[in-house]
This record gives sequence, C-alpha cells and structure tokens, in this order.
Amino acid sequence: MSVGLAFPQEIEVGGGRKAIIIFVPVPQLKSFQKIQVRLVRELEKKFSGKHVVFIAQRRILPKPTRKSRTKNKQKRPRSRTLTAVHDAILEDLVFPSEIVGKRIRVKLDGSRLIKVHLDKAQQNNVEHKVETFSGVYKKLTGKDVNFEFPEFQL
Repeated sequence: MSVGLAFPQEIEVGGGRKAIIIFVPVPQLKSFQKIQVRLVRELEKKFSGKHVVFIAQRRILPKPTRKSRTKNKQKRPRSRTLTAVHDAILEDLVFPSEIVGKRIRVKLDGSRLIKVHLDKAQQNNVEHKVETFSGVYKKLTGKDVNFEFPEFQL
C-alpha cells in the first residue's frame, strides 16, 4: 500500500494539548482505515502527548443560486453538501468506534450542541480521546459537539 498525498496539520485542542490531523484523499480512506488502529498507535508513540486522527480531504461545493446555475450545468452531488461533509468528518473522526445516535440540542439563546452517541463496545479504545475529537471537530466545522457512551435498554 502506498501512502500518497496525505498531509498533516497540528492544532491546539484546548487545555494546552495538541492534536495532529492527517488529511487523506477520499479514494485512499478505506485502505488507511484498514491499518488505522496500528498506524495511530505508532504515530502517537512517536509524537508523545499528541493524539492523531485521520480525516478524508473532502470538498464542499456552494449552494447553487439562480446566477450560478448557468455556469455549472451539473447538479451538485449530495456528498459535496455542507451537511454531508460535516457528517462524514464526524464519522472519520471517531473511526474505530461507530456513531449509534445523534441529537442536536438547541439552547434558549439559540446556540446548538450536537450530542453524539458512540458505540459502547469501543468505549475503552476511544474514551480518552473524546475531548480531542470535540476540539478537532470544533476547529474544522465551528460546531460544538459532545460525545457520550449511552446505555441502551430494550
């Protein structure tokens, strides 16, 4: 497997902690995710004290307006919309774990908080990175997010 065109970026997550985001081209994301757990472990060992996350490099196309419709004849695909890209970033961010639920809490002042419910099976693998995940997501999208591992009863 060749690791081509991946570029890293270091960001401040809060509390003096830093995280390294590695942006990967979308076609290579699947092959990266096959070895991601081992790769992250090795990279975090190398850069001690920094969390490493892999995210696909996606493009958001602007919403078509009446004027812009004449320029581009093609319809904008759903995968290039702002909402789809932000959801995909969230999926990439928590990768070994899976998102089992999502709630958007709108407070009285109008601010929004996204509550993401992660799979309980992966809790011991990703629980220590939860603050990093929310810091990275806030930096990339500007949205506040909170991660939880809920107990589901039937």
